[in-house]
Amino acid sequence: MAEAKSEPVVELERRGEIALVWLNRPDRLNAFTSEMHRQIIDVFDQCDADDSIRAVVITGRGRAFCAGADLGGGGDTFVLDDGGTGEAPPDEGGRVSLRIYRSTKPVVAAINGPAAGVGVTMSLPADIRIASETAKFGFVFVRRGLVPEACSNWFLPRIVGISTALEWAMGGKMVSAAEALERGLVREVVPVDQVLDRAIEVATNLVTGTAPVSVALTRQLMWAMLGADSPEVAHRAESTAIFVRGTSDDVREGVNSFLEKRAPEFPMKVSDGLPDLLG
Repeated sequence: MAEAKSEPVVELERRGEIALVWLNRPDRLNAFTSEMHRQIIDVFDQCDADDSIRAVVITGRGRAFCAGADLGGGGDTFVLDDGGTGEAPPDEGGRVSLRIYRSTKPVVAAINGPAAGVGVTMSLPADIRIASETAKFGFVFVRRGLVPEACSNWFLPRIVGISTALEWAMGGKMVSAAEALERGLVREVVPVDQVLDRAIEVATNLVTGTAPVSVALTRQLMWAMLGADSPEVAHRAESTAIFVRGTSDDVREGVNSFLEKRAPEFPMKVSDGLPDLLG
């Protein structure tokens, strides 16, 4: 993929406990590059390492969220270097999706405008997607001779169902904000000048009065259990979580603050380490 300019193509901004991750190539409709892939991963690493950040909102500058891969390389855009191994290198969109999936903080996508190709597939690991009325979603891979990537063959059917996922992906469909809402791809659709504020509001609601470690574990459990073979798998993981968390200082504070009718002040930090519930 075409390389970005030297200045940051992903920017991190703070709004209190909420981190805003800005895709920052508005002159190219925030088209995805190898440099953008690296910077998104770096920013999510920073957010996970900072206990004062409770949630992440990702959005795009300008009128688009992300127009997909930068096609500046022409017909060779998707010719990748295998390093002489003869094996397929990791898909960069997939590396971004997996990094978002592994986030220890809730992730809300503010889809401020068109999102096509990797621009839509990398939003799928977000916990909630808020779309503007100007948003549209392009599952255009087969129209470029490609296939869906960025782990979307796992995420998309789980979000919208297998029939809708196949209809959109095999047909290379452009999906309106209204259809995305109807099929469950996005949580709600708002005017374009409200999409970021609404996403921040939703993110704030997720972390107000909640224990950071419990939020991280709940996110981990919910996503992981989408691939579980049976409810017994969930039962085992949940039993471990209840056993470990039941003796924690967070639980003592949660119960005491409730009984004392005051706001909780949870002492435990995500950076102290999360228990392995799935091992």
